[in-house]
Amino acid sequence: MAAHRLRQSVGRLFAMGPELGSGRRAFSAFQAFTEVLRLPSKQLTKLVFPLEELHEHFVPGSRPDLHLNIFHPSLEDIARAESFFTASARNRIEYLTSAVRLDHAPDLHRPEVCFIGRSNVGKSSLIKALFSLAPEVEVRVSKKPGHTKKLNFYKVGKYFTLVDMPGYGYRAPEDFVDMVETYLKERKNLMRTFLLVDSVVGIQKADNIAIEMCEEFALPYVMVLTKIDKPSKGHLLKQVLQIQKFVDTKTQGCFPQLFPVRRKHLLLSHPHPTEAAGRQAISPTRGRTP
Repeated sequence: MAAHRLRQSVGRLFAMGPELGSGRRAFSAFQAFTEVLRLPSKQLTKLVFPLEELHEHFVPGSRPDLHLNIFHPSLEDIARAESFFTASARNRIEYLTSAVRLDHAPDLHRPEVCFIGRSNVGKSSLIKALFSLAPEVEVRVSKKPGHTKKLNFYKVGKYFTLVDMPGYGYRAPEDFVDMVETYLKERKNLMRTFLLVDSVVGIQKADNIAIEMCEEFALPYVMVLTKIDKPSKGHLLKQVLQIQKFVDTKTQGCFPQLFPVRRKHLLLSHPHPTEAAGRQAISPTRGRTP
């Protein structure tokens, strides 16, 4: 169903020229999608809507207390989001600075979104994938946990600033709590926090601390599930359902849908965080998204 709806939206993309801009940048998403849209519906759903593909393995009524909230971005949503992350003369995407404390952070007026998660959860890899259309932006990725030691600020055109936070847990910076807690609590223009959770192991004790901070400070945040192509479908389904139940029953500020990301960040395997970062960052609300 999702794949069918996505194909139906292709024609409407052409009517969006004035909204998305002009020239090559405006239709880069369409060009990227043309090859993907030729895939059989089952493969297309698996690639673009992995949670819906996973949902097919869930027997309705078997566990009334468990369910999945599926997020369906349209082709227009994904095209608009891609335009945010496509570097051009009019849309500058660049690294700004790094800071070890909030009082060292740049005084910026644009909305901010930040990415936070355990060490080695795949945070820097995801940010690098988001900036794949701005290859001059360097995002350092390491196989060793705890590589990010500072708050790293990136300008995403005129839209918002993206902040890469140090990982918590193993090899976290000694002043991690002061650095991160102060930022989350006091950064006035922080509009959305993306909290990355390893789908192989689920929500860990260290993740709960980060969740508690977001809840305590009344921050709107999104749960991003990384490495969804690593576990078996059965194990992934179990983890996803447990995390969805946690979001539904234990949180107030978390976006109701989960956002999946693959390890290898194949084409279109991460449209959800991209679209959410762009669309939600420019929203003035800081409360729970319905």
